Amino acid sequence: MKRKLFPLLIGLLGFALFIPGLRWGTRQYAHRQITGTLSFDAGRVQPASYGIGAFILTWSPEKGGSLTIAHQRRPDHALWRSLPGSSFVAAARGTETVTDSRSHFFIEDQLQQVCADQVIRSLTTSAEELTITGQLVCGQRRARVDYTLTFTALAPNQLGFTFTVGDEAYNRTYLTYASNPGEHFFGFGKQFSFVDFKGRRLPIFVMEQGIGRGAQPVTLGANLQARAGGDWHTTYAGVPHYITSQLRSLFLESYAYSVFDLRRSDRVHIQLFANQMSGRILYGETPTELITAYTSYAGRMRPLPDWMLEGAIVGMQGGTQRVREVWEMLRERNTPVAAFWLQDWVGPRTTSFGRQLWWNWELDRTHYPEWENLRADLAASDIKMMTYINPFLVDVAANPNHQRNLFQEAADQGFLVKNPAGEPYLIRITDFSAGLVDLTNPAARAWLKEVIREQVIAVGATGWMADFGEGLPYDAQLHSGIAASDYHNQYPEDWARLNREVIDELEVSDSFVFFMRSGYRESPRYTTLFWVGDQLVSWDRHDGIKTSVIGLLSSGMSGFSLNHSDIGGYTAITHPIRNYHRSKELLLRWMELNAFTTVYRTHEGNRPTVNAQFYSDDETLDHFDRFARVYRAWTFYRKQLVQEAATTGLPVVRHPFIHYPDDPHVYTLSYQQFMVGSEFMIAPVLDPQTSRVTVYLPAGRWVHLWSGETYGSPEHGTTVTVPAPLGEPGVFYREGSPVAAQMRANLQAAGVLE
Repeated sequence: MKRKLFPLLIGLLGFALFIPGLRWGTRQYAHRQITGTLSFDAGRVQPASYGIGAFILTWSPEKGGSLTIAHQRRPDHALWRSLPGSSFVAAARGTETVTDSRSHFFIEDQLQQVCADQVIRSLTTSAEELTITGQLVCGQRRARVDYTLTFTALAPNQLGFTFTVGDEAYNRTYLTYASNPGEHFFGFGKQFSFVDFKGRRLPIFVMEQGIGRGAQPVTLGANLQARAGGDWHTTYAGVPHYITSQLRSLFLESYAYSVFDLRRSDRVHIQLFANQMSGRILYGETPTELITAYTSYAGRMRPLPDWMLEGAIVGMQGGTQRVREVWEMLRERNTPVAAFWLQDWVGPRTTSFGRQLWWNWELDRTHYPEWENLRADLAASDIKMMTYINPFLVDVAANPNHQRNLFQEAADQGFLVKNPAGEPYLIRITDFSAGLVDLTNPAARAWLKEVIREQVIAVGATGWMADFGEGLPYDAQLHSGIAASDYHNQYPEDWARLNREVIDELEVSDSFVFFMRSGYRESPRYTTLFWVGDQLVSWDRHDGIKTSVIGLLSSGMSGFSLNHSDIGGYTAITHPIRNYHRSKELLLRWMELNAFTTVYRTHEGNRPTVNAQFYSDDETLDHFDRFARVYRAWTFYRKQLVQEAATTGLPVVRHPFIHYPDDPHVYTLSYQQFMVGSEFMIAPVLDPQTSRVTVYLPAGRWVHLWSGETYGSPEHGTTVTVPAPLGEPGVFYREGSPVAAQMRANLQAAGVLE
């Protein structure tokens, strides 16, 4: 046995050494919940119900005391309820140890003093506010610290809460309240492993998602080399917000590190690294109402320009001549193309991770000669040009093609985030390091906006990927003086805001678009489009095609209404133990998937030469063309959904729970299926060598797009299995839907459907 294990371990170590630039999955520690007893003076704290705006807050001394919150429209439905006899607020003094590796963060917490027992001294009220005051009892010595918990009516459907500990030395706050064992928790921003988080402990902290996230052996290899493997909960865009199957919803307003602990079936336990915890409890009678209420605070995404919704976004690299060659292949088929996205417009560089870019935001005219002619020719065919930027800058002194060295300009003017020694913080990426622009510095913001105007828009880009945003080091020094620990989760919001300001200041701002992977609570207010990030070019459920669906469904609950993925995934790895190379079958199935999302965009990946590409052969090109036509066939409906997103916050791609909240069967659905608007149910093929799909159809009559067969019952849901050969993923629509009738007519006119 040892003889067999030793070569395997050596091989895995070799696999790790082959992938520099990656990360450990977050370690699992025994995190206990901080709760204690509840006590009060029955003579001073009498049973009562308080009308706070449209909400009803009821204090009951029975069973040790509890507080219940409901809405006057449904007074029998508890929106929030404390556990009888248990403290619902607590505090602690703690010290976190944070390490990071290439934008992957590892947080360990040590508590010095815990104040778990709660004493209520008084409840005072006005028409719009209820304030609870008292003390928290700490440790064995029973020291006491004052606290205040205030509930404030902020809108007819929003009740704010603020819990403050009197002594600022207590930098941990906790909130504990009841949950039912059968309750399901959705949302939490862009998550990749689960749609329902009941039974899990979920940290909320923006970071790289990792490579593998549990898939083996790639996760082990990434962890051994650079702690870059990720974990089930690591994400670019976690958000402290949820909606439950019992129509309860809550979110935090803080930017600090938080944890939602749902491991115990009877409660929710929230931890925040701050002296004050603020948030809101929402009321809505449907998931749609709750999403609308949440996005009225977090912001809603503006409608995308029409041009982006009418054809494929062709992700290309390789220079002017290569773009023209591929474009000619598409023109021969009359494929609907909206734009060419030229990621390597700044010039390519080769690293151990694959093909990367010179992060110096100016056109490389050696790589793209006759750029203006290419742009003019594309424009003559109503095709836009898109590029790539991020908030990092690399010293390009070694690149002979540069005209400006933006890293040096920023460093000379003090525009980069600094390390604890006060020097530019050089953050390791793969084989190189980069400086990060300090967005708390108004002069740095103005300078970077001017760079985007002069270097990106001025050369003809109508849109760009605004990458990264999740990498601010925890110990960085910022111009504003704010602690990086408090600003880390806000950085991606400000990165989105900067890009939005650039396009809003243009005369024709509605035609421009940028798309991002990182985000936090209010990112939808500023970002014009999201994509779910860098998946492995694989079928697996940890970091492959399946996670791209989960990312769409989870983020859609938290206001990320316009979202999509790279067709085919991004991360490819070459190694003797195991290759992760994009197969032709995976690429074809991913095309089918993305034809039913907001944007139909390709990506060559980090190792283009080992991946199947949409232009690799005629069969793949024909498949790409077919699903570009499928995508265009429902453009009219997609535009309606994009407008709906702007007014309600509803996502284009929806979990069935949004429309069928009373059907318990949909609670268990994950990547297997999703809805487009209210009219379509999509069951993509997400496994290799598979030619059938099984789909759950909620109550109603549903028509299978390809065969015309009708399934389902008006009285109850139905599970069906249908053929799904290449070219025919599982697609169903509501019987009698005028939207579906129009789409069918468009598909027939395009020659896709008989």
